[in-house]
Amino acid sequence: MTRREPERHRVRRWLPWAGLLLLAGLIALGLWPKPIPVEIAPATRGPLRVTVNEEGKTRIRHRYVVSAPVSGLLRRIPFKAGAEVVSNQTVVAVIDPVPPNLLDARTRSLAQASRAAAAASLEKARVALTYARSELRRAENLFAAQTLSAQDLEAAQLREAAAVKDLAAAEAALQEAEARLADFAPDSAGATSRPPVVVVAPAGTRILRVFEESSRVVSMGTPLVEIGDPSDLEVIVEVLSRDGAVIPPGARVEFEQWGGPQPLIGRVRLVEPAGFTKISALGVEEQRVNVVADLVTPPEERATVGDNFRVEARIIVWEEEQVLKVPVGALFRRGEGWAAFVLENGRARLRAVKVGRSSGIETQVLDGLQEGEPVILYPGNRVRDGQRVRPISV
Repeated sequence: MTRREPERHRVRRWLPWAGLLLLAGLIALGLWPKPIPVEIAPATRGPLRVTVNEEGKTRIRHRYVVSAPVSGLLRRIPFKAGAEVVSNQTVVAVIDPVPPNLLDARTRSLAQASRAAAAASLEKARVALTYARSELRRAENLFAAQTLSAQDLEAAQLREAAAVKDLAAAEAALQEAEARLADFAPDSAGATSRPPVVVVAPAGTRILRVFEESSRVVSMGTPLVEIGDPSDLEVIVEVLSRDGAVIPPGARVEFEQWGGPQPLIGRVRLVEPAGFTKISALGVEEQRVNVVADLVTPPEERATVGDNFRVEARIIVWEEEQVLKVPVGALFRRGEGWAAFVLENGRARLRAVKVGRSSGIETQVLDGLQEGEPVILYPGNRVRDGQRVRPISV
């Protein structure tokens, strides 16, 4: 045996152990925890606003519905929506008297017979009254001669009073029959003997809607046209009742998606005191309340906006210019408070924070963070306190 053979024997004996050590090292390296990739964002200082965002629609503040003051035949209204009118000058409608109805032979005969019966009843009532008065005179003479009792005198007086009432009723019945007969026959002056009724505009603005455009017979109180000023607009926004309770009068409102490049500016004038129930698109009952806002933007900058136009309202409930804030995704509940993970030396550190107002995208931080500190967004259950993390850019 040579000297090199024991050396080769020792090398062969340690070779498996070296392989095992290398394999164990590779396994340990594979199982060693790697930094978790996370999104980060710094805590910044800047403006923050809390808003209530809902759909709204415009409406004219003062509108006038012109109705027919009498029943009659409405002439065709020549105006269209958008036409200008002058207060107490522009004639918006003319109503003629209704022409007499046609009378067939049977109806005419019945009307004539009714008039004849009423005339006969009147003549009979006159004769009865003449007899009752003469009987009353005889009774008074006999009572003066003390040959008639007071009871008989009162009976004669009662019959005379009843005859007077019967005569009045017969005269009224005859007038009614004659009027019914006259309604079906044109008079000597024709159907236009009575002057037409002229309806003028009560306010000087524009016609918004024409309810009755064609000529037809209308009854008293029928709506004819609607008048209003399209430049005098307000906006009605339906919000949840819990949001309406925190909206103060005078709050600033921005109206977007109205058709122009710049939002319209408004101010809350009123939060109506009574709410109402509305079914949402998902079929859920919601208690809502109307918020009325006045448009502050000059009319010349919103000349194309009219009545019942849709807008997106952003009601500013609270606003500050310089606050410390972080994205909403960096905060999560921990017990009764809030917490966030801060990136320190490549590791996630749990930090309890005190929050204030939230806009839905960013949240105000009152305590627990400093300006510029990076916070981890959307940590979920995969990030723990002290865990190694690797920031990534999205």
